[in-house]
Amino acid sequence: MLPSSPTDALVFIVDDDPSVRDALTLLLRIDGFSTRSFEDGPSFLQAVGIAAPVCVILDLHLPGCSGLAVLKELADRRFAPPIIVMSGQSDITTAVAAIKNGALDFLEKPFSASAMADRVREAVANYRQSIAGHADGLADFPGRRLLTGREREVLAQIARGASNKEAGRRLGISPRTVEVHRARIMAKLSAPAMLPT
Repeated sequence: MLPSSPTDALVFIVDDDPSVRDALTLLLRIDGFSTRSFEDGPSFLQAVGIAAPVCVILDLHLPGCSGLAVLKELADRRFAPPIIVMSGQSDITTAVAAIKNGALDFLEKPFSASAMADRVREAVANYRQSIAGHADGLADFPGRRLLTGREREVLAQIARGASNKEAGRRLGISPRTVEVHRARIMAKLSAPAMLPT
């Protein structure tokens, strides 16, 4: 059972820059979250097999094992908690690759403290809701646990007949990102086709 208050919610921060880790730690603790920080992918991946965070903030440009490699490893493990990726050298291709590999959201550095805090709060709330089995408009079904929180949100929109454009507008993401999520949902649920776009 997940903690019901932010105070009990553990957020993992993965960034090789100690000043970024310190700033995010302070920001999230002020907001009531517990945190653990890591300077590289391998130490994070080892810890994530032991502890259970409700959210991960991951830098894409890590030394050695890149953030994208970490995302792929988490996808292989069917890691369900939301992952917010950040990068100081972002481009559309990188953002799409991150989303395709399971990231919930993408923030370009520098970002405002309030933007990150808002994203974490929303991600944790949606994750708790989905784990509790109350994802908006969706009954429980085989394979549902394989979906990330964002994929469940996209699926809920599709189930209501929303187009990619409509779903993107409601969720605050681009139609292209919705399309990527739809493809991942189809692959995970082995669906031959989804509702028309």
